[in-house]
Amino acid sequence: MNRPSIYTRPQKPLTIPVRARRAAPALERIEAPEVIAVDKFTECHVTPDDVARRMVEYLGPQGDYLTLEPSAGTGQLVRALIASGHSTCELTMVERHSTLAGRLRYLGPTINRCFLEYAEEMKGSTAFPRVIMNPPFKTVRAHVKAALSLLGRGGHQEPATLVALVPVTFEHDEAEELERLPVDTFVTAKVHTKLVRIRRD
Repeated sequence: MNRPSIYTRPQKPLTIPVRARRAAPALERIEAPEVIAVDKFTECHVTPDDVARRMVEYLGPQGDYLTLEPSAGTGQLVRALIASGHSTCELTMVERHSTLAGRLRYLGPTINRCFLEYAEEMKGSTAFPRVIMNPPFKTVRAHVKAALSLLGRGGHQEPATLVALVPVTFEHDEAEELERLPVDTFVTAKVHTKLVRIRRD
């Protein structure tokens, strides 16, 4: 006995209502901030943007000055230099931490070495008319002394100039105090700091 199928196909074609497809609205592009992880062993205290800008202003107008950043860290001071019009061709960065040095190379020439060793080796053979630095606080005197050993006019008429971010306890006979910074300038270090400038003819 043949049973009738319980599934029957209608005699007319099936139709499914379809709505017109609209183009999806364009998503707004969101720029994610660069995340820079700095471990405590680097002794790297990242210079805030506003402080970096002022340090560049204290350094003087841009020009064909060879400029040294002895403890380049995350590149904050170099970015401020570039933003103000300084040429990357005139910049030399020194950074002993390999990971940080690797990230700096897209900004310009980077030397992955201890700055104190580099300065000792280059003394007498290289002169930088401009030096801008945020040296390790524990060895600030040694780093400033080494930087001064490389500071020279290099054929320019203007005085050779060094601008540094240092603890307030730092003293040097040639240093001009530019400003005192707030105690909360650095998130990772509650250190009273200041900006100083040294000029040499």
